[in-house]
Amino acid sequence: MTDDAPVTVLDQDGVERALARMAKEITERNEGMENLVLLGIQRRGVELSERIRALIQQEEGAAILSGAIDITLYRDDLAQVGPRPVIGESTLPLEGIDARTVVIVDDVFFTGRTARAAMGELMDWGRPSRILLCVLVDRGGRELPIQPDIVGRTLSVLPRQKVDVRVPEIDGRLSVEVSPARAEAT
Repeated sequence: MTDDAPVTVLDQDGVERALARMAKEITERNEGMENLVLLGIQRRGVELSERIRALIQQEEGAAILSGAIDITLYRDDLAQVGPRPVIGESTLPLEGIDARTVVIVDDVFFTGRTARAAMGELMDWGRPSRILLCVLVDRGGRELPIQPDIVGRTLSVLPRQKVDVRVPEIDGRLSVEVSPARAEAT
C-alpha cells in the first residue's frame, strides 16, 4: 500500500449501519411517512436515497414517493464547468412536492453550494412544506451558512483531501474513502 492510497473510513457494514440510522431519523423527524418525498442528488445521492427508501419502506410497510434531481444548471460555477456541461435527469414524483416534506439526499456535504443549488431547483418545481438535508458524510468546510439535518458520519479532513462515497451501481462497492491531501501545483 502506498502513501497515496485512499483510506477506507466506512466499509460496507459501516455505510449500511449509517444508512439505517439515517432512515430512522427521517421517519422520526417527519413523524411517520405521511407526505414524505426522498430526492437524491445525481449521481451517488440517488443510489443512497434508494437505499434509504428501501429501509424506510421495509420498516414502515408502505411506499414512499421518491425521485432524483440534477443540479447542474443551478450551480453557481456553471461558467467554469465549460460550454457543454453534462446534465442528468431530474425526476420528481407525479404527485409533486407541494405541501410535502422533501428530504434531499446527497453523498458528501462540503461547502454547501450543492445543497443551495438543490433547494433552488426545488423551488422551481413547487413549494414543499419543509426541506430536510440528509448526507452520508459531512466533511466540514462550509462556504455558505447551510447545515445538513441528518448526517451518517462526520469527518475531519484537510481542505485538500478528497472524500469519496462508493456505491455498487457505479463503483462496484459500498464504502467511504478519504484520499491523502493533494499537493499544491507550483
